[in-house]
Amino acid sequence: MKKSFFLSLTVAIALMTAMPTFAKKANKLTSKEQKEGWTLLFNGESFDGWRQCNSKVMATNWTIEDDAMKVLLGEGKQPGQGSGGDILYEVKKYTDFELSIDWKASDMANSGIFYYVREVPGKPIYYAAPEIQVLDNENASDNKIDSHLAGSLYDMLPADPKTVHPAGKWNTCVIKAKDGQVTITMNGTEVVSYSHWTKEWDNLVQNSKFKDFDGFTEGISKGGYIGLQDHGYPVWFRNIKIREL
Repeated sequence: MKKSFFLSLTVAIALMTAMPTFAKKANKLTSKEQKEGWTLLFNGESFDGWRQCNSKVMATNWTIEDDAMKVLLGEGKQPGQGSGGDILYEVKKYTDFELSIDWKASDMANSGIFYYVREVPGKPIYYAAPEIQVLDNENASDNKIDSHLAGSLYDMLPADPKTVHPAGKWNTCVIKAKDGQVTITMNGTEVVSYSHWTKEWDNLVQNSKFKDFDGFTEGISKGGYIGLQDHGYPVWFRNIKIREL
């Protein structure tokens, strides 16, 4: 009898401990997060606040599926061919912030998370904005270069691929920028750290594909929009939240 009681109590405690994980709803802030100043950038039901880069409307090749925003292949496009559907959160520009975003890649998928986006007519979203890579590390065609793997500062600094879950599984990326110092965390592990507007940053640019991008040689902005990339593969995003620092 006593043994059965303690067994039942142990099971009950285990279930109670696990409940918050399963009970937490997507695209909802906890009371603790609200007190810490977090704001949702996606409510799980609409694209309010979002629009296509260099456009006044939302890109047509995005949909909402399973509480996530999902980028689709553009009409008539083949996998890997984006259709100009890069999007940004237009409500506010951010300078010092902590951004958390869940993402899930389809097989062979490629995408990216941008910050400090500076819109320039006729130029793509990545013209003058740092990119944190989103990728199916195993099967994507762009998996041959270390700094092109998921979680990396694209074409500049590589992230540890062991921190990334495979295609079809959710990942959580956190970008923290404060006074020019940036850290990138993948699934709870810090994978990249660097400093903007320093000699270190200039060297990273000069040793990357961005050395010939006017937006980078002029200097990236000290504030800008948050953006997501359409690279011609299905990718899901949810739990997009930010707090200013």
